[in-house]
Amino acid sequence: MISRLCRINLSLPLNTATYSTAASNNVIPKTAIVMLNMGGPQTTDQVGDYLHRIMTDRDMIQLPVQSKLGPWIASRRTEEVKKKYMEIGGGSPILKWTNIQGNLLTQALDQMLPESAPHKHYVAFRYVPPFTEDALEQIEKDGVKRAVIFSQYPQYSCATTGSSLNAIADFYRNRQVPSGVKFSMIERWGTHPLLAQVFAERIQEKLALFDEQVREDVLILFTAHSLPLKAVSRGDTYPHEVAATVAACMRKLAVRNPHRLVWQSKVGPLPWLQPYTDDAIKAYAKQGRKHIILVPIAFVNEHIETLHELDIEYCEELAKQAGVTQIERAAAPNDHPTFIAALADVVANHLKNGPSVNRQFLTRCPHCTSLRCHSSKEFFKTLCSSTDSNKQTITT
Repeated sequence: MISRLCRINLSLPLNTATYSTAASNNVIPKTAIVMLNMGGPQTTDQVGDYLHRIMTDRDMIQLPVQSKLGPWIASRRTEEVKKKYMEIGGGSPILKWTNIQGNLLTQALDQMLPESAPHKHYVAFRYVPPFTEDALEQIEKDGVKRAVIFSQYPQYSCATTGSSLNAIADFYRNRQVPSGVKFSMIERWGTHPLLAQVFAERIQEKLALFDEQVREDVLILFTAHSLPLKAVSRGDTYPHEVAATVAACMRKLAVRNPHRLVWQSKVGPLPWLQPYTDDAIKAYAKQGRKHIILVPIAFVNEHIETLHELDIEYCEELAKQAGVTQIERAAAPNDHPTFIAALADVVANHLKNGPSVNRQFLTRCPHCTSLRCHSSKEFFKTLCSSTDSNKQTITT
């Protein structure tokens, strides 16, 4: 059931050009929505530093002698990755989409929850500007009363949301936490009914492009970023959280089409979660399944892995080589009204009902031996302890 809080008037003219309602009107924001994501280089000049930060982040990827091997891999891949960004327009659209989503979200929240308004979104990227520390510094300067740390990865992984949260803990390790701000966090929301609905609507858009005679036989391949098997064996919850999103989406979709969950974007020589998306396309083509829809089920906006890996490498090149008759790629949620309603409902319910920090987050993986992970979870347990664990209060 969807909360009544999500009944916002999405027919109202929502301005996507400005950063946020509070920012555009020079109004002091009361509630900050900190939008965590990996980010992507806006220009090819940022690619080298972007790759270097990823390949040296042990939360994201573990390599032997990482301080030396990571920079070497980043340097070796830079020119190749630059070419890929040039093929999709010269840079990543993640910042553009995150700002649009944040702007629409905060305007919706201003309508839904005037008691916590004005709301302002802050982009907190992990590997490119605006960095996590930039967002946190701006929150202090703005003097907000409440800050909601909101992961833009719907399904939790230690490598993605975990890395972003560790960056926040690192920022405050040798710095005073602002005493006038109440912090809380939303670190996973992969089974929200409106998130499932927007993916279902994106799939329906593509199903309509197939001839009626084959429409019910179109194979729906849900694709998500893969994860090293070492992380899966450790107990990372990401694989089953992605699977839960797939199941929720198929319930909303209510069609007879077959579907599978596959995995993309493997990096390095170590074994990762399979089947890989490209291998699955080739294998199904050999089986005679030649009508396919690819659904990026773990991505909320377009970026290099949808626009290049899925669209160019798989749909344009691989599918043709494999003899696929028709392949379509469902769009990411982007600024779809249903997705904005999902974001608004997630945050509004959190502001009203909490908890300030999820016990699921505070529970470590069964085979976790990371002292940094333990330290980070203890930090957030303390950071959010100023707010009742059962019900959030909004300072008026």
